Amino acid sequence: MSAPGNPKKRLILVVEDDASVRELVAKALGTKYEVVTASDGLAASELIATIDVPDLLICDVMMPRVDGFRFVKLIKADPKFAQMDVIFLTAKGGASTLVQGIQLGARHFISKPFSVKDLLDKVGKILG
Repeated sequence: MSAPGNPKKRLILVVEDDASVRELVAKALGTKYEVVTASDGLAASELIATIDVPDLLICDVMMPRVDGFRFVKLIKADPKFAQMDVIFLTAKGGASTLVQGIQLGARHFISKPFSVKDLLDKVGKILG
């Protein structure tokens, strides 16, 4: 529990295989939120067992080993993570991608390339 006047920052898990994008997202969000990162769904699966339940997951769709959709489907099967908000980052367009993401509980999609302002606006709408 945080001390009065020193509220605990909201926790965001960023799962992105491109190191430069992962670093950009973490840096942009790190001033206001606590950010932890993973390089793909497999690494995130291992990490998620060691951290508090994130307030938000920002997840790339196309990644090696375990893609974003598969990772979200796996963790959302656990009641502990079922209500966690998700934003998908994707270079993959199309209606089927949007439908699949919405079925997995995505609150927003952010298309790559994206603006930091758009990212901050969407995160702010979810976390306040």
